[in-house]
Amino acid sequence: MPTKEVTDELNQVFLSLEAEGKEPTLALVKARLASKIPMPALISAIKNWKSSKRVPKIEVADDSRSADGKIEALEQQIVALTRRIEALEKGQQ
Repeated sequence: MPTKEVTDELNQVFLSLEAEGKEPTLALVKARLASKIPMPALISAIKNWKSSKRVPKIEVADDSRSADGKIEALEQQIVALTRRIEALEKGQQ
């Protein structure tokens, strides 16, 4: 599965919080992220930032399929399943 690095994004979030005079918390950081990052990775990044003002390299699974693409795929599955159900119902009559 392809991955993408989110270290720079996390670093920007931490720097913006610091510029605002706010201590990075799980809720604040998570709310400002565009990418989905697993909780353990976020907790580790926050701990590292608080102790050394450094963000470790963090990579997450790259889910490049857009929401529209996922919806379209689901709609196609529904159409295919509906046709199969209709064919099965015709065969039982």
